[in-house]
Amino acid sequence: MTFAPEPLLAARKYIIAALGVPGAGVGIVGDSAHWGGYHCGRDRTVSGDYSVVESSRDRGPTLAAAALDVGSFSKTIGGEKRDLKHFSAWLVEQCKAGAPDTRDIREVIYSPDGRSVKRWDRLGRRNSGDDSHRYHTHISYFRDSESRDKVGLFKRYVEGEEDETMAGFFDVDDMPNRPWRGDFKSNKTVHRSFGFGAMWDGIHNLEVEAAAAKARDVAILQAVAGDVDSAAILARIDELAAAHAADLADMREWLRELVSGEVTADEVVAVIRERLDSNGQ
Repeated sequence: MTFAPEPLLAARKYIIAALGVPGAGVGIVGDSAHWGGYHCGRDRTVSGDYSVVESSRDRGPTLAAAALDVGSFSKTIGGEKRDLKHFSAWLVEQCKAGAPDTRDIREVIYSPDGRSVKRWDRLGRRNSGDDSHRYHTHISYFRDSESRDKVGLFKRYVEGEEDETMAGFFDVDDMPNRPWRGDFKSNKTVHRSFGFGAMWDGIHNLEVEAAAAKARDVAILQAVAGDVDSAAILARIDELAAAHAADLADMREWLRELVSGEVTADEVVAVIRERLDSNGQ
């Protein structure tokens, strides 16, 4: 029997609580008269069902439904009035832009104005829908995403991207231990969805490179012990270690200056990228 999987139930619960959509306005499983399509699991699909045959991601359906209907609402968020039309336009824009949390969405059937009905189809097969979508927005998910999170996208719509000042966000010396990934959005501000973490990975790579260089030199020393000038090899090891230590100290100092506002984010980004490029990162 077709059932609503937990990730869609969690999304339904969040939508009801955060957007104020009535429970009856957030649907997952089609009613008993509904056969075929993403609101139905394997037991209620039909011959040639488009929700099964048009994408390899939909092959081998389970009994889980793979669609979500979002009904009308009116909500003020961050001083901005939002409603179903606003959400639908935002959602389709995110899908077209390829936002990571939309990649499991197959299609969105919606009304941009409460009169006409449009359809965004990732596969480009269809562009319309019936008039019931003037009052609700339908979201189909590829069936292979049954167990993946569906709340994040709606949470991002409601709560937005998280911005914090760098001074209150991290301890520079603790940055290698941070699980997040972000980048400089503006001076003294971190935006989690960019790429700052990649730059810190580059800094960390310098440490790894220094350790590897030392290990190589030690191996050489062991391999040719007694046949070459051991003192010269040890001096080379010390030289490499000192050079990398200086690089790391410089980078940490730049980041501290950014926190205090002494330099701009653009200046730090430019210097670090130049340093990484010169080291083949």
